[in-house]
Amino acid sequence: MKLESFWQATAPVYLGSPPGDLPATADVVVIGAGFTGMSAALALARAGVDVTVLEAERVMSQASARNGGHCNTGVAQNFTALVASRGLEQASRFYHAYAGAVDYVQRLVEQEHIDCDFLRCGKLKLASKASHFPALRAAHDLMRATVDPDIELIGAEDIRHEIGSGAFHGGLLQRRGGQMHMGKFGIGLAQAAAGAGARIVEHTPVTGLKRIAGRRHRVSTARGEIVAEKVLLATGCSNVGPFDYFKRRIVPVGSFVVVTEPLDPALLSELFPQIRTYVTSLNIGNYFRTTVDNRLVFGGRARFAISNPTSDARSGAVLQAALGTLFPALANARIDYCWGGLVDMTADRLPHAGEQDGVFYSLGYSGHGTQMSVWMGKVMADLLTEQADANPWRRDSWPAVPGYFGKPWFLPMAGWYYKAKDRFS
Repeated sequence: MKLESFWQATAPVYLGSPPGDLPATADVVVIGAGFTGMSAALALARAGVDVTVLEAERVMSQASARNGGHCNTGVAQNFTALVASRGLEQASRFYHAYAGAVDYVQRLVEQEHIDCDFLRCGKLKLASKASHFPALRAAHDLMRATVDPDIELIGAEDIRHEIGSGAFHGGLLQRRGGQMHMGKFGIGLAQAAAGAGARIVEHTPVTGLKRIAGRRHRVSTARGEIVAEKVLLATGCSNVGPFDYFKRRIVPVGSFVVVTEPLDPALLSELFPQIRTYVTSLNIGNYFRTTVDNRLVFGGRARFAISNPTSDARSGAVLQAALGTLFPALANARIDYCWGGLVDMTADRLPHAGEQDGVFYSLGYSGHGTQMSVWMGKVMADLLTEQADANPWRRDSWPAVPGYFGKPWFLPMAGWYYKAKDRFS
């Protein structure tokens, strides 16, 4: 079992520019070379902007290539709960923003000729308990009447047509969701940005960020300084570096994934006859999908812990046990890859984007970022160049998480709470 991301291990190698001196100035410095940063860099470079991307590690080294490989419609919150907290009008805007983000990813794949196994296959949310099905029904009725007429509710009597497991009691199908090979997409996006003229500098963590005047900043790194007319922060969890404001507002939560050996195609067809992306209804549940080379990608929270090699291996064992419980035919399947990553979770489980102290940012995708981060890269590029002002995640304020200063001391208690909710729901 390799303790590395399947998406990273099986993606093309990014052939960036050889290390050299940093430029003295740039129109825009983008901090972070994940989906948000690369999408923004591509759009900026195409608009004729002198853009430099600074990445602490490698292109696509964090959440953008350490996730479950889903690219779906729908926000992190249950739509019914979102309507209750935000109102139907705003909740509908959020839902359509996510649906449009998936469309944008597909357009980029086609326009840039990125070979990443992109597939519009639909997302199926599975009721892990019979008591969870009424909530799926309520969500179906509301969403069908307001934001998604193509949504479908599948009862317990028909769910075996969708999934070869006796563990589920119905499901909610959103047909516009999709999946792709995250590593191939990310490297393709980076190559497109570089080809358009963006300067991408790896292994260069930002150590200082000082406002000079207006939106102009001096960006310090171990390799030198750049004076940027504008800065875009696209660092996900932002838990490392001079980003104190964001450290108090984003909680890094571990999520873990395993990938099986290549499996018998006939068995996969029996277990997953419709080839969807799947997510269970438990708070500490699972998400899974197949790959073009007949593997199963199976993930979940597993443990409320931060990712590191020891934690990843322990979480892999938890996931392997869960896999065998849900799909007994796969109980003895070999696990080839196991890894963890950090979800940039916000208190309201919604993204936040805008400008703070002269720094533009788009962060906090809360586990639903593979599509929204790509779209928000384009949105932020338009804001930076003053071509448009359509930011769906702008807020009047973004309060800090009470009692939180960057170290998520409360994660074990959160795990106990959600386990209790799952047990007694």
